[in-house]
Amino acid sequence: MKKVSLFLVIFLLGVCVKGFSQTTPPTDFFAGKWEITITGTPTGDAKMVTELIRKDGKLTGELKDPTGTNPAMPITKIEEDPGKKLTIYFNTAQAGEIPVELTKVDDDHLKGMLMSMLESTAVRLK
Repeated sequence: MKKVSLFLVIFLLGVCVKGFSQTTPPTDFFAGKWEITITGTPTGDAKMVTELIRKDGKLTGELKDPTGTNPAMPITKIEEDPGKKLTIYFNTAQAGEIPVELTKVDDDHLKGMLMSMLESTAVRLK
């Protein structure tokens, strides 16, 4: 009986500690400024810069040419698997809606494909 009551006290103490412990909220991994590089395009490697911002629970933003020669392209939608994978859709006049699928490599790098054909990488800008 003594062992059972000791076990119950330790168990309840553990439940109380776990219940009242503070946890930090998860960070929004994909939000922030990214430089996306698409290799192997007909005109050479393409670079775009985007700042992804979470509004009303969804990521939004636009893709900009870092040189400033081309106009910014609005992102039409973003599908995400939080902290793992991100698919950015944007429109072009020539090809319509184009997806760029990027998967987390580490805290500052993403890797994936544009239209399942061209290799793409992204680096977090600080």
